[in-house]
Amino acid sequence: MYDVKSKKAEEFINHEEILATIQYAKENKSNRELIDRIIEKAKEMKGITHREAAVLLECDLEEESQKMYQLARDIKNKFYGNRIVMFAPLYLSNYCVNGCVYCPYHYKNKHIARKKLTQEEIRNEVIALQDMGHKRLALEAGEDPVNNPLEYILESIKTIYSIKHKNGAIRRVNVNIAATSVEDYGKLKDAGIGTYILFQETYHKENYESLHPTGPKHNYAYHTEAMDRAMEAGIDDVGLGVLFGLNLYRYDFVGLLMHAEHLEAAMGVGPHTISVPRIRPADDINPEDFKDSISDEMFEKIVAVLRIAVPYTGMIVSTRESQKTREKVLQLGVTQISGGSKTSVGGYAEEEPEEENSAQFDVEDKRTLDQIVNWLLTLGFIPSFCTACYREGRTGDRFMTLVKSGQIANCCQPNALMTLKEYLEDYAKPDTKEKGEAVIASELLHITNEKVRNIATDYLVKVQEGQRDFRF
Repeated sequence: MYDVKSKKAEEFINHEEILATIQYAKENKSNRELIDRIIEKAKEMKGITHREAAVLLECDLEEESQKMYQLARDIKNKFYGNRIVMFAPLYLSNYCVNGCVYCPYHYKNKHIARKKLTQEEIRNEVIALQDMGHKRLALEAGEDPVNNPLEYILESIKTIYSIKHKNGAIRRVNVNIAATSVEDYGKLKDAGIGTYILFQETYHKENYESLHPTGPKHNYAYHTEAMDRAMEAGIDDVGLGVLFGLNLYRYDFVGLLMHAEHLEAAMGVGPHTISVPRIRPADDINPEDFKDSISDEMFEKIVAVLRIAVPYTGMIVSTRESQKTREKVLQLGVTQISGGSKTSVGGYAEEEPEEENSAQFDVEDKRTLDQIVNWLLTLGFIPSFCTACYREGRTGDRFMTLVKSGQIANCCQPNALMTLKEYLEDYAKPDTKEKGEAVIASELLHITNEKVRNIATDYLVKVQEGQRDFRF
């Protein structure tokens, strides 16, 4: 039976409910009256159910689809404004004991270069990332209890937070590692991580098990229930995601929203972020081997409907996607993007030799961080390096309450401008700095609270004078 509050994976991600939802959506894809009713409900900006979202995704009426896209833009603007948070992945190790058929780190791959960063190598990588201007990292590592034990991850986090180079500092470390126990999640919480991220890949249990034929990740329930354990351990910011292209997108779209609904109902707070990666070429992986790939147009629609369904949740698109695709989805709901990324183990401090390829997947958007910051400024966005909410304790339900009420902008807008100012002073090229200064001057005028605007203006002057790390 479907039970959104159940702690059992097959009950809160219920196969029969997903199939019934998909069938309902197909039957109503041209039902203008129903679609209009759902859109009107969505205009309240409090979210819609997985079944309502499935109808919008399936909708084949062009006029109604355009209403959805406009609503997605309106929701993004209300909750997140024109701020885009920047981050970079840091791969610690690609040793892995799993047999995932879509990932070149699978244990049967004998020709990929296997690497594991030492703490000194991590230090060099972090300095290189700081010298780009990054303040937020997403740690990645394969699942291998011998080569990548939790103690190694914890030591690496401690190393990263300890490094202060010139004006650089990593202020938030998000972690994307394999599902683990409540006890181990508690250790990650104590280490000061930001968001715990775990991609489901697919919510279809049978396909999940065939895509993960061997290794600990084969256990569907243990993997799917991981976020509950993380939140029980005190990690109140968690990030969901599926890998579109592995399975029928309709199924995973519905499963993703059911998971978000479950966390809200059972744990009191929904996901902090949702990621929407698509399968990419990699060492011995050919995306053409997977028959369920989705078009750019459907990808954009998925982003738009997710934004409508879960207006409070941050949405992430990585350098897996091209500049063209990222530009489109930035308008429709995406709030975080990576920049200057490497998906190899290391590679920031020194370029990895081609014969030692250790990358998890090919990067589509290969621009430098400064080029991406410049591009965002040109598009009218504010590239934000802010980590204030995490460090001020505005996480979990405290963060969500502020987002849902619209009050988060009183913190986010000035914090984004101050971190952008830091970037412009310390790292930006002249053209980027010129564009950034113009954006800051313009955006200051949009801070409606006079007291906040005056304090932000004062802090911006102090940043220019050499001081750092102001935050609301």
